[in-house]
Amino acid sequence: MTSTTETPAAHYRDLAAKFTKRVESVPAARWDDASPCDGWTARDVVRHVIDTQRYIVTVVDLELPEPPSVDDDPVAAWAATRDGMQEILNDPALVSREYDGHFGRTDLGKTIDSFYCFDLVVHGWDLARATGLDETIPAGDLTWVGGVAEQMGESIRTAGVCGPAVDVPADADEQTRVLAFLGRKA
Repeated sequence: MTSTTETPAAHYRDLAAKFTKRVESVPAARWDDASPCDGWTARDVVRHVIDTQRYIVTVVDLELPEPPSVDDDPVAAWAATRDGMQEILNDPALVSREYDGHFGRTDLGKTIDSFYCFDLVVHGWDLARATGLDETIPAGDLTWVGGVAEQMGESIRTAGVCGPAVDVPADADEQTRVLAFLGRKA
């Protein structure tokens, strides 16, 4: 599932760096602005990414260090989570821990490499949209996200993942089409 990188650790590092750039670029006055995720603010988007990453490692009996409060310092909270996740992904014994997932037996690395890296790209766009940042998704990341979304099929419509697809004009660009498939209006 990795993009142009070789390992889940490298893929996560790449996408987490891009997400970090967006998190660090959010103007202080915009953290409570509405996001494209119904009922969520920009701060809530970052909270979701942190909470889901903190959760997934627990299925293989691991823990991420407790981050600072997202309410007090979303940038520091994300940095602590990112660094803890990267440390796990860099350890072959930890990243290869297996568990029974939604789609059957898998390991932590495969899960992070697919769904959680997918989240970094998509929620990076959500954060950019909410806060007036550059919303451009790099072409390689966009193609990769589109492929993951296709592989997930209708499972992507599970409650709390993505809403119904949005109609777009036939001549819409790739980013608009991919985001529309994910229930987002570009």
